[in-house]
Amino acid sequence: MATKGDLGGWILAALRELGGTGTILQISEIIWRDHERDLRVSGGLFYTWQYDLRWAGQDLRGSGALQPAEPGMPWRLS
Repeated sequence: MATKGDLGGWILAALRELGGTGTILQISEIIWRDHERDLRVSGGLFYTWQYDLRWAGQDLRGSGALQPAEPGMPWRLS
């Protein structure tokens, strides 16, 4: 069962797969491809994971793992 705490690691893995930069759509597609089953059995997270993904991205920016974001621009690893 996945938790919100898993999302940060999934974002980083997706960005690594994408060569260090990717749109939220690309990141979401990879997470869904790799973790659909985990998300489906995660209760309420199944319904909020794409929203929570954005907050996890903000946390990663705060820790320095992601570069600061600009509206409409891809997310980038630091």
